[in-house]
Amino acid sequence: MKEKRSPSQLETLWKEKDLVNGKISDTLVMIMRTSGCCWAKTGGCTMCGYRQASISSITEDDLNRQIDQALSKYEGEPFVKIYTSGSFLDEKEIPISIRDRIFDEFSDCGRILVESRPEFVTNDVLSTLPRSLTIALGLESSNPDILRTSINKGFTEQDSKRAGMAIKDAGLTVRTYLLLKPLFITESKAIEDSVNSARFADPFSDEISVNPINVQRGTYVERMWKRGEFRSPWIWSLIEVLKQLSGTVNARLMSSPSGGGSQRGVHNCGICDRAALDAIEKFSFTQDPKDLEVTCECKDLWKRYMEAEELLGTATDLDRGFDNDLMIRK
Repeated sequence: MKEKRSPSQLETLWKEKDLVNGKISDTLVMIMRTSGCCWAKTGGCTMCGYRQASISSITEDDLNRQIDQALSKYEGEPFVKIYTSGSFLDEKEIPISIRDRIFDEFSDCGRILVESRPEFVTNDVLSTLPRSLTIALGLESSNPDILRTSINKGFTEQDSKRAGMAIKDAGLTVRTYLLLKPLFITESKAIEDSVNSARFADPFSDEISVNPINVQRGTYVERMWKRGEFRSPWIWSLIEVLKQLSGTVNARLMSSPSGGGSQRGVHNCGICDRAALDAIEKFSFTQDPKDLEVTCECKDLWKRYMEAEELLGTATDLDRGFDNDLMIRK
């Protein structure tokens, strides 16, 4: 029996590390239960399962109780991240009174991060926001065909650019999210797309977070994955993106993969996954490409996997249809 979720309780809350003014700092992260993403209500993105966190009957009292819950765990962390199932700047999802209370309660923070679709980023809204705010934009890809066909994002790369420029002009900071390996594209094309997208986003981004796709429940991506028509990206692919970009963009590069090391998330052979993910985490703080140097025999398999995809002209999960021992042999 599915557990009934309380509208007055946060979806989840945890603590992690991130940067504040160039210093590694404790960070409080919360995901609020809201009435849901406006785009998800009309179909939504192919990979997004956050609608599972939505409850249509959420009230302002419920949202205030969620803030109370977060405050009970808050220990003065200098960085607070506040996520919803959609857009923090959508007044139908987070009313202005709730937004104002959040900014007031965490006014001593050195940094606050929220996320929004670009259509809610307007000059009028930006003029009301604290200077400590970072607004995260889910660009995902700068390729219009990928945005429309693989992701069904509902806005264009130019919409994200406009919003990013407006945020920067208002004196706030921008974290841009990119999606590594959307549906229907091969591993090598996914690497190329993330590199191109990061270079597109660099002029309006302070940070670029490369997020390898994680197969979330109840999504179109999960349907394809269960049928063997999709494989989450290799950790080697994520490392390759970061290596190609290192030293070529001004924004801080980072990645904190959800579900890393699992079959639903970014993964390698299973033996080297932890070391590779730890290397990515370290690089996200140091920006030193030497920290990305990881070795494992499966790196050859990854290269042959990409060669096989191109030869066969398919993005289907080859792990399920081929003998890896055969693929790795020279």
